[in-house]
Amino acid sequence: MKLTTVLAAAGALLCVQTGAALAFVTAEEAAKLGSSLTPMGAERAGNKEGTIPRWEGGYTKPLPGYTPGAPRPDPFAADKQTLSISGKNVGQYAEKLSDGTRALLAKYPAMRLDVYPTRRSAAAPQWVYDNTAKNATRAKLSSDGFGVEGAYGGIPFPIPANGYEAIWNHRLGWLGESAEYSLGTWVVTPDGNKVQPSAGDEYLQYPYNYKDGDLGSYKGIYQYGKFIQSRPASRAGEAILVHEPSSAEKARAIWQYLVGQRRVRRAPSVAYDTPDFVTSGVGFFDEAFMMFGPVDHHEFKLVGKKELYVPYNNNRAAAADPDKLLGGQFLNPDLVRWELHRVWVVDATLAEGKRHVVQKRRYYLDEDSWQILMFDGWDAQGQLWRHNYTLTLLAPDLPALIGTVMWGGYDLRTGSYYLNAASNGLPTQYKAVARRPNEAFSPDDLAGRSVQ
Repeated sequence: MKLTTVLAAAGALLCVQTGAALAFVTAEEAAKLGSSLTPMGAERAGNKEGTIPRWEGGYTKPLPGYTPGAPRPDPFAADKQTLSISGKNVGQYAEKLSDGTRALLAKYPAMRLDVYPTRRSAAAPQWVYDNTAKNATRAKLSSDGFGVEGAYGGIPFPIPANGYEAIWNHRLGWLGESAEYSLGTWVVTPDGNKVQPSAGDEYLQYPYNYKDGDLGSYKGIYQYGKFIQSRPASRAGEAILVHEPSSAEKARAIWQYLVGQRRVRRAPSVAYDTPDFVTSGVGFFDEAFMMFGPVDHHEFKLVGKKELYVPYNNNRAAAADPDKLLGGQFLNPDLVRWELHRVWVVDATLAEGKRHVVQKRRYYLDEDSWQILMFDGWDAQGQLWRHNYTLTLLAPDLPALIGTVMWGGYDLRTGSYYLNAASNGLPTQYKAVARRPNEAFSPDDLAGRSVQ
């Protein structure tokens, strides 16, 4: 990481802490977007070793044979793996592995990472690129860092100055305008027993990314989300509804419908380190979708950028039978694709006066899409405890690289792990759909749909 990046990050963090909402990108710096930088702010060039290629626009055409809603084909099925990393040779590649990945390889001698040629497949529509260029010189953080001003329809901070900006790039990343899919959750216990504690349908809408919108019409809610549970039978119809704000002037709103109570109620506890009932408590709510809900219990520092082996372009895994994908102690290495990519590293440390059982996390954000690809978590004693991942889904039909489906985590203490938001064996994979009216994401609509 260059010293200039360190100084910029330190200066930006100081401004956030002292209540200043400033933009740090000049018009001259922003002009690099689309030239030496990609339209999203990544380095366009490959690395000097040639193991990371130049970005050439990503994948923007629907894959042959793709039917909306069906599992997407793997465009790289013919690729041959370039190396395999296991506990036997982990030392050769340790600098390009996260702490959590190394811990898994040490814990499970049979685990391995099959590495394939790096494919810089991430892309977005041209209008997202155009808005990103505009945001580069107009977007600002709110005084506390937990809101964004002056951004719409693209990455808000393509040339980030601090950890807060990088995290907002993830939260406001391009995933389409409106989508739906069927999802299942699988938990694997330390003895290798696989259970499915929940399944249902997810409905998502992203007002921040409406193509026909603009900064003037945007109301400050960047995402509507609704999950309606279908299994197990005893909880069929239970649901969660969330309105996620990007504006510091908007409050997060989340509701839950419980079958036993037959009413919709506010659910402020669906946040932070509350055990996530969707994963039978193995995961925490703020680990959902790699980051979910308020993040004001931690302070974020931009550490820099590095090359890392990460799960990437996992369409094969997304179409796999869940019984084959879920191994007894870890995901089936035959089905998970790893690649070498440049990632932004952001450290989240417990804020003064706040409480959280995971006192430190280290996030790894894809430079091309800004999706969080992995993160590691440490407890109050400084012991590595958690390793979370997403099996990114390549969707050229949007086009997008989606990091908020097929995510999960390993509990390094107990040996249990889970896979969530996965459509394996279910009827509908992440699918772009026509936008719904805002009323479709209201508490009244939630109550009506849940009792049907």
